[in-house]
Amino acid sequence: MNSFEQRQAARKERLEARAGALRTEGEARLSRARKMADIIPFGQPILIGHHSEKGDRRYRAKIQANFGNGFDALKAAGEMAARAASVGNGGISSDDPEAIEKLRAEMVALEAQQARAILANRLVRKEDRDGLAAAGFSAPEIAGLFTPDFAGRLGVPAFRLTNNGANMRRIKARIELLEKQATRETKETQFENGVRLIENAEANRLRSFSKASRARRFAAS
Repeated sequence: MNSFEQRQAARKERLEARAGALRTEGEARLSRARKMADIIPFGQPILIGHHSEKGDRRYRAKIQANFGNGFDALKAAGEMAARAASVGNGGISSDDPEAIEKLRAEMVALEAQQARAILANRLVRKEDRDGLAAAGFSAPEIAGLFTPDFAGRLGVPAFRLTNNGANMRRIKARIELLEKQATRETKETQFENGVRLIENAEANRLRSFSKASRARRFAAS
């Protein structure tokens, strides 16, 4: 893994650990609430005016708080687990140092798909099943190509070619942009008001610093 992928893996691990901790906390709170509730006889009301009223109300409030906090923790655990599952599944990040290479590989795959679809439609128009087989199409694929859609059309639907072409143009534009960004260098600009601006080309980040932020940092240290 490159440095970006390592950071992604570490982030995923942290989120999963946090989700596990929240799940454990939630289950513990719910278990505690159930055990506390079991002590109260079923249907037992608060005895208004009895010397036990205040203590009983506080006890029941603790049960309710544990139930509420327990369910909140389980909900947060689910959200954290979902965030962990999404790490690395959002496509190719521009922060990945291998992004250009990965995008080029994706472009090659899309170009191959497009060429295969165009060839399929040309051979379908000729009703050349042998040609499709020679081109590497399987028997189920050939049968699917000659199965009419809802409008009676054969072959690869036009919308798939259109969508694939749009994806190719999008990826090409991203590659060009990343190649342009790769030529940038980290640059620091100091303004008269004390603000310092750093364009970090390697990290693809823009950071600003002021005298106030430096003063706070020094004070904290």
